[in-house]
Amino acid sequence: MKLASARTTTPSALRPLIIGLAGVAALTASSYISVPMYPVPITLQTMVVLLMGALLGPRTGAAIVLSWLALSMTGAPVLADGKSGLAAFAGPTAGYLAAFPLAAFLAGYLPKGDRLTAHGLRLAGFLGLHALVLTLGWAWLSGFVGAETAFAAGVVPFLIGSLLKSGLATGIYAAWKGTDKQRGDH
Repeated sequence: MKLASARTTTPSALRPLIIGLAGVAALTASSYISVPMYPVPITLQTMVVLLMGALLGPRTGAAIVLSWLALSMTGAPVLADGKSGLAAFAGPTAGYLAAFPLAAFLAGYLPKGDRLTAHGLRLAGFLGLHALVLTLGWAWLSGFVGAETAFAAGVVPFLIGSLLKSGLATGIYAAWKGTDKQRGDH
Protein backbone atom coordinates (compact mmCIF):
# COMPACT_ATOMS: atom_id res chain seq x y z
CA MET A 1 0.00 0.00 0.00
CA LYS A 2 2.71 2.44 0.85
CA LEU A 3 4.30 2.04 -2.55
CA ALA A 4 0.97 2.59 -4.31
CA SER A 5 0.23 5.73 -2.29
CA ALA A 6 3.68 7.09 -3.07
CA ARG A 7 2.97 6.71 -6.77
CA THR A 8 -0.25 8.68 -6.48
CA THR A 9 1.46 11.65 -4.83
CA THR A 10 0.46 14.70 -6.78
CA PRO A 11 2.77 17.61 -7.45
CA SER A 12 0.54 19.78 -5.25
CA ALA A 13 1.26 17.46 -2.32
CA LEU A 14 4.96 18.17 -2.80
CA ARG A 15 4.44 21.92 -2.90
CA PRO A 16 4.98 22.54 0.87
CA LEU A 17 8.20 20.52 0.81
CA ILE A 18 9.49 22.35 -2.25
CA ILE A 19 8.59 25.73 -0.74
CA GLY A 20 10.29 24.78 2.53
CA LEU A 21 13.47 23.59 0.80
CA ALA A 22 13.55 26.69 -1.40
CA GLY A 23 13.10 28.90 1.67
CA VAL A 24 15.93 27.19 3.56
CA ALA A 25 18.11 27.45 0.44
CA ALA A 26 17.33 31.17 0.11
CA LEU A 27 18.16 31.78 3.77
CA THR A 28 21.41 29.84 3.42
CA ALA A 29 22.36 31.79 0.29
CA SER A 30 21.55 35.05 2.08
CA SER A 31 23.94 34.01 4.85
CA TYR A 32 26.80 33.60 2.41
CA ILE A 33 26.24 37.03 0.88
CA SER A 34 28.16 38.62 3.67
CA VAL A 35 30.52 41.39 4.66
CA PRO A 36 32.62 39.90 7.44
CA MET A 37 32.63 42.13 10.49
CA TYR A 38 33.20 41.34 14.11
CA PRO A 39 31.23 40.51 16.13
CA VAL A 40 28.24 40.66 13.74
CA PRO A 41 28.62 40.23 9.95
CA ILE A 42 26.48 42.13 7.48
CA THR A 43 24.31 39.71 5.47
CA LEU A 44 21.05 39.61 3.55
CA GLN A 45 19.50 37.30 6.16
CA THR A 46 17.08 39.84 7.63
CA MET A 47 15.69 40.72 4.22
CA VAL A 48 15.07 37.08 3.35
CA VAL A 49 13.63 36.35 6.81
CA LEU A 50 11.11 39.17 6.35
CA LEU A 51 10.24 38.07 2.83
CA MET A 52 9.61 34.51 4.04
CA GLY A 53 6.91 35.77 6.38
CA ALA A 54 5.48 38.42 4.07
CA LEU A 55 5.23 36.16 1.03
CA LEU A 56 4.36 32.85 2.66
CA GLY A 57 2.39 33.91 5.71
CA PRO A 58 3.24 34.03 9.39
CA ARG A 59 3.25 30.30 10.19
CA THR A 60 4.97 29.08 7.05
CA GLY A 61 7.53 31.89 7.13
CA ALA A 62 8.39 31.27 10.77
CA ALA A 63 8.47 27.49 10.22
CA ILE A 64 10.98 27.87 7.39
CA VAL A 65 13.19 30.13 9.51
CA LEU A 66 12.97 27.68 12.42
CA SER A 67 13.85 24.81 10.07
CA TRP A 68 16.89 26.72 8.83
CA LEU A 69 18.00 27.41 12.40
CA ALA A 70 17.42 23.77 13.36
CA LEU A 71 19.52 22.68 10.40
CA SER A 72 22.28 24.90 11.71
CA MET A 73 21.98 23.34 15.15
CA THR A 74 22.65 19.93 13.60
CA GLY A 75 25.99 21.22 12.33
CA ALA A 76 25.08 22.27 8.79
CA PRO A 77 27.08 25.39 7.87
CA VAL A 78 24.07 27.48 6.85
CA LEU A 79 24.71 30.64 8.89
CA ALA A 80 26.95 33.61 8.07
CA ASP A 81 30.62 32.72 7.68
CA GLY A 82 29.61 29.03 7.55
CA LYS A 83 28.87 28.93 11.27
CA SER A 84 26.69 26.26 12.80
CA GLY A 85 26.10 24.26 15.93
CA LEU A 86 25.17 25.23 19.44
CA ALA A 87 28.03 27.74 19.65
CA ALA A 88 26.21 29.98 17.17
CA PHE A 89 23.23 30.07 19.52
CA ALA A 90 25.31 31.00 22.54
CA GLY A 91 27.68 33.45 20.85
CA PRO A 92 27.43 37.16 20.15
CA THR A 93 24.94 36.84 17.27
CA ALA A 94 22.43 34.61 19.10
CA GLY A 95 20.08 37.53 19.82
CA TYR A 96 19.72 38.27 16.13
CA LEU A 97 19.13 34.59 15.35
CA ALA A 98 16.50 34.34 18.09
CA ALA A 99 14.70 37.36 16.64
CA PHE A 100 14.45 35.90 13.13
CA PRO A 101 11.48 33.51 13.62
CA LEU A 102 9.52 36.23 15.45
CA ALA A 103 10.28 38.75 12.69
CA ALA A 104 9.22 36.27 9.98
CA PHE A 105 6.01 35.54 11.87
CA LEU A 106 5.16 39.22 12.30
CA ALA A 107 6.04 39.98 8.65
CA GLY A 108 3.24 37.61 7.70
CA TYR A 109 0.78 40.15 9.12
CA LEU A 110 2.03 43.12 7.12
CA PRO A 111 -0.47 44.70 4.72
CA LYS A 112 -1.17 42.84 1.49
CA GLY A 113 -2.22 44.40 -1.76
CA ASP A 114 -0.65 46.56 -4.43
CA ARG A 115 -1.91 50.00 -3.52
CA LEU A 116 0.62 52.67 -2.72
CA THR A 117 -0.68 52.80 0.85
CA ALA A 118 -0.05 49.06 1.29
CA HIS A 119 3.48 49.42 -0.11
CA GLY A 120 4.19 52.29 2.26
CA LEU A 121 2.82 50.42 5.26
CA ARG A 122 4.77 47.31 4.26
CA LEU A 123 7.98 49.34 4.00
CA ALA A 124 7.31 50.83 7.44
CA GLY A 125 6.63 47.34 8.76
CA PHE A 126 9.87 45.97 7.31
CA LEU A 127 11.76 48.87 8.90
CA GLY A 128 10.08 48.19 12.24
CA LEU A 129 10.92 44.50 12.04
CA HIS A 130 14.54 45.30 11.22
CA ALA A 131 14.50 47.49 14.33
CA LEU A 132 13.11 44.55 16.34
CA VAL A 133 15.93 42.27 15.12
CA LEU A 134 18.55 44.92 15.86
CA THR A 135 17.11 45.58 19.32
CA LEU A 136 17.05 41.92 20.33
CA GLY A 137 20.50 41.42 18.82
CA TRP A 138 21.84 44.47 20.66
CA ALA A 139 20.33 43.29 23.96
CA TRP A 140 22.05 39.91 23.69
CA LEU A 141 25.34 41.33 22.38
CA SER A 142 25.41 43.77 25.31
CA GLY A 143 26.07 40.83 27.62
CA PHE A 144 29.31 40.16 25.74
CA VAL A 145 30.73 43.63 25.12
CA GLY A 146 28.61 46.09 27.11
CA ALA A 147 25.64 48.15 25.94
CA GLU A 148 27.58 51.05 24.42
CA THR A 149 29.98 48.89 22.42
CA ALA A 150 27.14 46.60 21.38
CA PHE A 151 25.19 49.56 20.03
CA ALA A 152 28.24 50.87 18.15
CA ALA A 153 29.15 47.45 16.70
CA GLY A 154 25.80 45.69 16.52
CA VAL A 155 23.29 48.39 15.59
CA VAL A 156 24.84 51.50 14.02
CA PRO A 157 26.61 49.69 11.13
CA PHE A 158 23.30 48.07 10.19
CA LEU A 159 21.02 51.11 10.06
CA ILE A 160 21.62 52.08 6.43
CA GLY A 161 21.54 48.42 5.39
CA SER A 162 18.22 47.97 7.18
CA LEU A 163 16.78 50.86 5.23
CA LEU A 164 18.11 49.50 1.93
CA LYS A 165 17.02 45.91 2.66
CA SER A 166 13.55 47.09 3.70
CA GLY A 167 13.18 49.01 0.44
CA LEU A 168 14.47 46.08 -1.59
CA ALA A 169 12.16 43.66 0.23
CA THR A 170 9.22 45.96 -0.50
CA GLY A 171 10.13 45.96 -4.19
CA ILE A 172 10.67 42.20 -4.32
CA TYR A 173 7.34 41.63 -2.59
CA ALA A 174 5.54 43.88 -5.10
CA ALA A 175 7.24 42.19 -8.06
CA TRP A 176 6.51 38.70 -6.72
CA LYS A 177 2.86 39.47 -6.07
CA GLY A 178 2.58 41.20 -9.47
CA THR A 179 3.86 38.01 -11.10
CA ASP A 180 1.27 36.01 -9.14
CA LYS A 181 -1.49 38.25 -10.52
CA GLN A 182 -0.27 37.81 -14.09
CA ARG A 183 -0.37 34.02 -13.64
CA GLY A 184 -3.76 34.20 -11.99
CA ASP A 185 -2.52 33.07 -8.54
CA HIS A 186 -4.22 35.08 -5.82
